[in-house]
Amino acid sequence: MTINPLHSVLTGTQEDLLRPAGLAPAAARVYQGIRARIILLELEPHSNLVRGEIADSFGLSQSPIREAINRLEQEGLVLSYPQSRTVVSRIDVDHARETQFLRVALELEVVRALTLSGQPELLGPARRILALQKMAGEDRDINEFTSLDRLFHFSLAEAAGVVSLYQHLVTRSGHIDRLRRLNLPDPGKMASVIRHHEAILAAIGTGNLEEAQGVLREHLSGTLAAVAQIREQFPQYF
Repeated sequence: MTINPLHSVLTGTQEDLLRPAGLAPAAARVYQGIRARIILLELEPHSNLVRGEIADSFGLSQSPIREAINRLEQEGLVLSYPQSRTVVSRIDVDHARETQFLRVALELEVVRALTLSGQPELLGPARRILALQKMAGEDRDINEFTSLDRLFHFSLAEAAGVVSLYQHLVTRSGHIDRLRRLNLPDPGKMASVIRHHEAILAAIGTGNLEEAQGVLREHLSGTLAAVAQIREQFPQYF
């Protein structure tokens, strides 16, 4: 039997991160499924979401489908036209920049809290996730690498005790996550992510706050710095 390595490092709280708050279980399943396909670029902008087909594929009624799509619309990932159709939205770069602003502010404080805590054992989950992420990078498994990247940063937020704030950030991250996914296949990008993660953990572990925050800033700035190049390569997403 093959065991998904993610399951061996997820705590209950981390699993909860992957479940949207305020949605009934059936609607949450639909929301997660569609959202994942959008983030992983399986559904490109202007892809038509036919509610009847979605209901049939999940074996559900229209009600949870409607609830899930409403949540995706709130996040700006889909556009619904009354009495017409629902389509995947284009990437909103301005929205991505705003989300990144929030993320940098939050994660700098996470790094500060962990560095000053004097408790290197708090980094255990992040180290285990990083080991799996290295394996995914070696295998060029971009989807698994992407999932583990999110879990790495979440594990630091969890260690710092700010899970709810990070969860709020995740609900805003659809546009920036699509930008990152477009950028990951670039030569050397995954290796760069791993190096940054290693350096962040090393600096936190040795109590070097300036180094930890400096590497984090560099790490989080890469995707937006490459927006012009990404637009040129993938104009259909914008």
